[in-house]
Amino acid sequence: MQKMARSRPGIIVALAAACFLGLYAAGASGSRKVAATAEAVAASSEALPATGGLPDSETEDGDAGAGAAPGNTPTADEILDRVDENLTFDTRSARVTMIVEGRRTRTYEMQSFVRGVTDAAVEYRSPPRERGTRMLKLGDRLWMYMPRIDRVQQISGHMLREGMMGSDVSYEDLMESPKLREMYEAELVGREELDGRPTWKLEMTARDEGVTYPKRTTWIDKETYIPLKQELYTADGMLLKTWTMSEIEAFGEGRKFPTRMTVEDHVIEDSITRLKFDDMEFGIELEDEIFSLRWVERR
Repeated sequence: MQKMARSRPGIIVALAAACFLGLYAAGASGSRKVAATAEAVAASSEALPATGGLPDSETEDGDAGAGAAPGNTPTADEILDRVDENLTFDTRSARVTMIVEGRRTRTYEMQSFVRGVTDAAVEYRSPPRERGTRMLKLGDRLWMYMPRIDRVQQISGHMLREGMMGSDVSYEDLMESPKLREMYEAELVGREELDGRPTWKLEMTARDEGVTYPKRTTWIDKETYIPLKQELYTADGMLLKTWTMSEIEAFGEGRKFPTRMTVEDHVIEDSITRLKFDDMEFGIELEDEIFSLRWVERR
């Protein structure tokens, strides 16, 4: 399939949803980036049975990884449980830099706040034309305040499939559960080394039609249980995006979290989004005011 040229961002100011909620799961979006007035095309999905561990011939002693019984290979579900346990949290704040590369490079800086797996808030700090833009997600509802037009707008329908700030991430990426185990059935198909790290390789299939990435292949670090690389596919096997995570840091209580992420779009030509997390804190107290429409509408 021939790649499409990158479309220009529409007048709807986009937000890097993946910066603050379940980025590792890459959400539910397999859509292309389009202008705000264009119609996005949702990828079709199908349910395929796939679950279990490695075939007996591939099971080796001492290959369980952290948290598994010695001498036993964990099942795919056990691996995903560890991934979800490590990469979900009660609260988190972070300063996020998003770099969108294409015909021209654009850089955005924002402050993000997350509460549980359903609530999130973001405020843009730069560039100047986007400063003060805010987004609020409460459950399955999403609002945005755009200071240039002094208006709060609820994001819904085809607008959820828009590429945010012309990036490789859409609004739809944060509207489903960030927990991989809830969205996918998985099969452990092998072990591979990735950038010098031993990983589990999982083939994953969506549990229902609501997941827009029906298939994905994921390489999960055996020690940290971080998904170092994910390939995201349509139901018929077309590769849409590659998602990588790196520069893993420890944040206390045994939690390890990636501080660098890259999303490459294989449908849109020359389309890469890079995300950098700084000043990241977990388990902090966040004011309820942040997760309210009053905060979004604040002038």
